[in-house]
Amino acid sequence: MQTEFERATAETTVRISFETEPGAQSITTPCGLFSHMLELLGANMGWSLSIEASGRDGEDLHHVVEDVGIVLGRSLLSWYPSSPRARYGWCALPMDGSLALVSVDLSGRGGCYFRGSFPSERCGDLDLELVPEFFSALARESRTTIHARLLEADNSHHAAEALFKAAGRAFAQAFVPSLTSSSTKEVWP
Repeated sequence: MQTEFERATAETTVRISFETEPGAQSITTPCGLFSHMLELLGANMGWSLSIEASGRDGEDLHHVVEDVGIVLGRSLLSWYPSSPRARYGWCALPMDGSLALVSVDLSGRGGCYFRGSFPSERCGDLDLELVPEFFSALARESRTTIHARLLEADNSHHAAEALFKAAGRAFAQAFVPSLTSSSTKEVWP
């Protein structure tokens, strides 16, 4: 199944499409490291992602990163299948000396709970305070609860990579079809 979504504001333009099958990642943003992290997210979800994002010239990346999270979250929410899914997923992922723990609940109630710090303020062209901003927008717009912990961080690139890979694997786990409802309310999601 393929899903497409777009958002255009005075500050950004974001287009996202995805297929829920493994495939190539096609990510273009004004930030090389952010594009790489999104590739890792899609690959670890086991999905094929296509993301094109641009911002107004001279703007910092805050709006681009947040808007990609918004559009990806809305895309996920619009895709949620009507059949029951495992609902919960988690992953503890080591990346050399870094360790990230991410858990998700496709609860219908969005919220992001991020703890941890990066060894530096920036990595390449990415201001690392934007990483929690991305996950917050994704959680809010997909109505998913996301807990993300950076337990160890040997360097900022490894730490960011561990978070995005762990998030992808946690989502993949949560989307596994289930024979029974994962809610006593018997409502999905």
